[in-house]
Amino acid sequence: MALDEHQNSPGGAIVLQVEQLIKVYRGAAYPALNGLDFSVFSGEIFGLLGPNGAGKTTAISIICTLLRQTSGRVTLCSHDTAVNPSSVRSLFGLAPQDIALYPSLTARENLRYFGRLYGLTGLTLSERIDSCLELVGLSDKADTRVDAFSGGMKRRANLAAAILHTPRLLVLDEPTVGIDAQSRNMLLENLKGLRDAGMTIIYTTHYMEEAQQLCSRIAIMDRGSIIATGTPSELITRVDGCNNLEDIFLHLTGKQLRD
Repeated sequence: MALDEHQNSPGGAIVLQVEQLIKVYRGAAYPALNGLDFSVFSGEIFGLLGPNGAGKTTAISIICTLLRQTSGRVTLCSHDTAVNPSSVRSLFGLAPQDIALYPSLTARENLRYFGRLYGLTGLTLSERIDSCLELVGLSDKADTRVDAFSGGMKRRANLAAAILHTPRLLVLDEPTVGIDAQSRNMLLENLKGLRDAGMTIIYTTHYMEEAQQLCSRIAIMDRGSIIATGTPSELITRVDGCNNLEDIFLHLTGKQLRD
């Protein structure tokens, strides 16, 4: 059963529009995405949740121009991402679930490399590197090789690399998986600060409590489609007996194992 979106839009400009997105992999019996539709508004943290195999990674890959859709449209800041993918890549930052850093380089060297890819140079690049490392609490580890970092430090450095060029849209795929409570708390506080500064964020996680705390709106997807959208409180109150986001998530997607 799908729960329709009844709440008003957050009121900001639309940063990302996903319309009737379909992706069919060669040889697959079913589409990975099957008419995916949602909008993300300026300055919000939008949670994209779903069980394993729901299509979240495929959706993120298409949004970030890493994969081409079979049909449908993705518009980022009024740009059709399929028309000229290279023109929109400076508009988003991606922190993937797998750490996207060079382990033999220091944190500063990694950020300098990625910053240059985005066209940052000179004093502007140096200032952004210092600012991002300070934000994620790694200023004192700036010249330490990434392969010497703990899991939490790597996650924080991953975030620093994703926000280095001040993207319009920040896409985070399971950014707190496998880290301790202190690193998770710092990352969540960092994301709230980025939101308050006006950055728009897409957030995927399997930690329902985390999503309930952090996200202004949530879309729950399964089998390639959105099955419910709303604020956490709206979703929880739509079904009797659901006391939190995990309850509504399991109510909609079932308790059958998906691994």
